[in-house]
Amino acid sequence: MARTKEFDPDAALQSALELFWRRGYEATSMADLVEHLGIGRASIYATFGNKHELYLKALDRYGESRDARMLRELSQAGAALPAVRALVRRFAAEATDDARRGAGCFVTNTAAELAPHDAAAAHRVELSWDHVETLVHSALVRAQAQGELAKDRDPRALARMLLVLMQGLRVVGKVSAEPGRVRDAAEQALTLLD
Repeated sequence: MARTKEFDPDAALQSALELFWRRGYEATSMADLVEHLGIGRASIYATFGNKHELYLKALDRYGESRDARMLRELSQAGAALPAVRALVRRFAAEATDDARRGAGCFVTNTAAELAPHDAAAAHRVELSWDHVETLVHSALVRAQAQGELAKDRDPRALARMLLVLMQGLRVVGKVSAEPGRVRDAAEQALTLLD
């Protein structure tokens, strides 16, 4: 008879996500995961695969929760431009929040640490960025159709600029002791939507 799992795989995955997000891939060992998750190495391998596979699953989980929130925020009925502005301001606020500052963004962290030499991680980073760009682009197209955004503005180019800005806010916010740098950059970028 097969043994039943003595742990919640969903909770374990969330716990692994938090550890990888805080420490990074290279700085997290299997021993760290065993200790942090409170489950045996064999159970981790049987449920999630090796450390790399677990990391990718954690990255997927992060993207699913983050992307679902953005979809809700950017697809609300009514004016679209306030939602885009709120998203950029939220990224800036999170980047300068002392409680979250050192963690940065899990996708951005992965882009810097793994994507240059890990095709699977790079693919997931690109998918995440494509999704964010598409969500912002759709909101800007809607804003343009509703007369909130000037007709001479390029929603695709603006979405790409905002994606790059938001990722940059996360990087600068993670290491800068000057929160005004992040907030000022976000507000300056938002003037392009006027």
